[in-house]
Parts: sequence; C-alpha cells; structure tokens
Amino acid sequence: MTTTVPPADTAEVGTRMSRREVLQALSGLMVGMFVSILASTVVANALPRIIADLNGSQTVYTWIVTSELLAMTATVPLWGKMADLYSKKLLIQLSLGLFVVGSLIAGFTPNVEVLLLSRVVQGIGAGGMTALATIVMAAMIPPRELGRYAGIFGAVFGVGTIAGPLIGGLLVDTSWLGWRWCFLIGVPFSIISIALLQRTLHLPVVRRKAKIDWLGALLITSGVSTLLIWSSLAGNKFEWASGWTALMVVGGLVLLALAVFVESRAAEPIVPLGIFRNRTVSLATVASVLVGVALFGGTVFLSQYFQISLGKSPTVAGLMSLPMIFGLLVSSTVAGQLITKYGRWKAYLVAGAAVMSVGMLLLGTIDANTSVIVLSLYMVVLGIGVGMLMQNLVLAAQNDVPAHELGVTTSVLTFFRSMGGAIGVSALGAVLANRVASLTAERLGPAATAGGGSAEVPDLSTLPEPVLRIVQDVYGIATADLFLVGAPFALLALIVVLFIREKPLHTLSGEERRVQEEAAAKAAIH
Repeated sequence: MTTTVPPADTAEVGTRMSRREVLQALSGLMVGMFVSILASTVVANALPRIIADLNGSQTVYTWIVTSELLAMTATVPLWGKMADLYSKKLLIQLSLGLFVVGSLIAGFTPNVEVLLLSRVVQGIGAGGMTALATIVMAAMIPPRELGRYAGIFGAVFGVGTIAGPLIGGLLVDTSWLGWRWCFLIGVPFSIISIALLQRTLHLPVVRRKAKIDWLGALLITSGVSTLLIWSSLAGNKFEWASGWTALMVVGGLVLLALAVFVESRAAEPIVPLGIFRNRTVSLATVASVLVGVALFGGTVFLSQYFQISLGKSPTVAGLMSLPMIFGLLVSSTVAGQLITKYGRWKAYLVAGAAVMSVGMLLLGTIDANTSVIVLSLYMVVLGIGVGMLMQNLVLAAQNDVPAHELGVTTSVLTFFRSMGGAIGVSALGAVLANRVASLTAERLGPAATAGGGSAEVPDLSTLPEPVLRIVQDVYGIATADLFLVGAPFALLALIVVLFIREKPLHTLSGEERRVQEEAAAKAAIH
C-alpha cells in the first residue's frame, strides 16, 4: 500500500523544478501531443473523401482508423517499459520521428493498401507520444500539482481536437490542396517538437542492465491483433458463428494466454502482472477498457454521420464537433483545478462516468432529422463526462504505485484504453456496415446491397433525390444504434469506478519519489 510522503522529506530528494522550468519542458511535450491529436482529428472529416477517391469500402473506412489504433495499442506497453529503462527524451524524439515517416508515406499514398501501412507506422509513433508524454509529466510533477497543469494540456487537447477537423475540412474543400495535406501538415509540427524537446527537456537517465521481453511483446501484439481483425471482419467477410470465428477467437485467446505465461516468468516483463495486485490499478484498467469501447466506438463515426446523414460539408462537420470538445475542455480544466485545491478526486471519476453514460444514451436517439441545437447539447453532455473521467483514471493509478512503476502503469492504462477503443471501432464499425446493408436492403431491395456489408460508402452527389433521402435516414439510424450499443459499456465503467478507493495524493514528483525510494532501499541493505 502506498502512502503519502511527508513534506519534510522533500529536501532529501533534490531540488524540485520551478514552475517556469516545468512549463519550458512541457512546451515540446505540448507540441508533440498536439501532433498526435491532430493525426486522428484532422483525418476524421477527410475520410469520406479519401475513401471515395481511393475506391475504398465501409470496411476500409473502419480500418483506416483501426489500423492506427491497433498499432498504437500494441506498442504502448513496449514504450512504457522502455521509459523505465532508457532516456525518456530520446524515446519521445524517436516516436515523433516514426510519426513523421508514417505521415509522409500517407501523404503520398497511391492506394488504400499503402495508406493502411502508413497508418500503422503513424500509430507506432503516436503510441510512444501518448504513453511517454504522461510518463514524463508524472516524473516532473507531483500528483497533487498535476491539476494545475491540466488546464494547459486541456487547452492543447481542445485546440488540437477543435482545429483538427476544421483544418481537415478546409484542406479537403480547397481544390489546390486536398486530403493528402491532412497527413503532411503534421510533419513540421513533429520536427518543431523534436527540436523543443532537445532544448528544454532534461530528466536524469537511469541506466541499468535490462532485457526487453521481445517474446512477450510479440505474443501480446499478435493476440490483440488477431482478436481485433476478427471483430472487424466477422459478420462482414464471414458469419459471426463460423469456422473462421472459432479459429481466430481461439487463436487470439491462446496467444494471449501464452503471453500471460511468458510475462509471469520474464525477468523484465512488458506488462508486469504484479501491478494488477494493486486494486486501484486493476479497477482503473477495467474502466479504461470500457471507456475506450464506449467512447471511440461511437464517436469515430460521428463525422460520417454529419456528412452523409445530415449532408454537411467536411468544414461544417468539423465545426459540429466543437460542442463535445468544449464540454471536455471545460470539465477537465475545472476538475483539475479543484483536485489540486482540495486533493479529492474520486467524486470526479464517478460524476464523469455517470454523465458520460447519459450522453451516450442521448446520442442513441439521433437520426437524420435531429436538429443541430439538440445534437450539440447531447455532445456537450458526453464531452463533460469524458473530461472528468479519462485523465483522472490515470492520475488515480499513478498515485498508488511506486515511482519505478510509473512508466509501466501509465502505459498499461493507455494500452487497455486504446485496446478498448480499437475493439470498439472495429466491432462497432462492423455493426454499422451490417446495419447499413440490412436497412438499405429493406428500403431499396437486395440489389442495392449486392456488395454486402462492405458496400462502398456512398457519394451523395451521385444519388437521385429519393435514394439520397433513404441513404441519409439509414446512416442516421445506424449511427444512433452504435451509441445504444456503447451505452452499457459506459454504465459498467460507472460501476467499476465506484469501487476505486480514494487515497491522498502524493506531494512529491515521480523523480523525487524514485530517488527517495532508492535511498530507502540502500539504507535497508546497509
């Protein structure tokens, strides 16, 4: 059990970074976070146009999102483990470099196959940035003080998420630029971030002999990938109850079981199973999976709903995402400030999960005729809930583990949240494709869906008026169904966070705690 270190011990662990030094160090991190956020949001409104230009299908639409999520999910534990062993600054710069390579490949892609490959490379880079930014923050800033900086990161998150769809929409609607610049625009920001990190981020490098568990990493990646590929293809390329389903599900579970066996015996496991003996970490992990399934599974298809069901342009679709981001930004900033002031955090977890559940249920009522005002209100509710819940789950776990496990704990939570998101996107994407196909067949006859669940995403400009109305109605109903499917996961997350015990927040940073723990260990030996 971890207890709060008395303030008197602070002097023994070195000089704490001043607020100015922290802000300077965070500058490169914030630009990097902006880039990783921009990577997903700037593409959202461009996807319908990208799919149309490259002759992709609804399944490809899903996989352009899922492939990045999958790569990010599978590599996050590895990044987190390496952060506990090697230079955090060098690892972040490496992750940004990979992101640049993936972005350049995507920007010049000739077809959907190369685009999917580039998204995998982008995902590996984004996985490093996502895990390492939070790890570095925990190393520099005490949990009790993290809320003070939540507003800064909240602002970066908000600007990146708001600007992304807007920039993406404008790029797509500008004839002399086009959707390829949605990928290329992140390159200069990544290079700026690498330069800023080199100049401002100075953390001690803990060098010790270590062996990365590559077999465990391979088994985890393979097992998760197999299950995600199955959830995307089942009901589309083959039946849910079929030999392929049995083969892929059993194969994925066997690979994960082998991963658990290997991890339990590895000297330096990628995911130390011992951290799950910690009740807070275990519950926060389960909640993160549920949040990922509910949130990403529903919201990733909202842009498609805006453009196809409501008939909006990519630019307008970007503007329509503002209410949810506004709710998220305000709630995360306010909650962070209140946590810093009073040191209490569980109430925000519970309130966030409850409000998020309500938001999912409200969005489960939308259709092609829902007014923009009503839709915006529902999205604000969802954003408020997410803002209070997601980052505070990480805070609760980081506060309850030893300093030397900060990296792996943070990456495990990020891993499972991303895995939940990837499962949500792939599975609910398959549900959307099947729902669209069945509803279209009901309205227009079987001939209209000769391509099955993987029928191409429609180009509205080519459809006659009666068919256009039917297609818009079909996508409205199908999108609402996704939120109804996701709502029970949000409710389960609420139940899980109720069982997390609130503990006082540490007043020392991760580096200060690490030095103190090492000193205590040496004293115990002597």
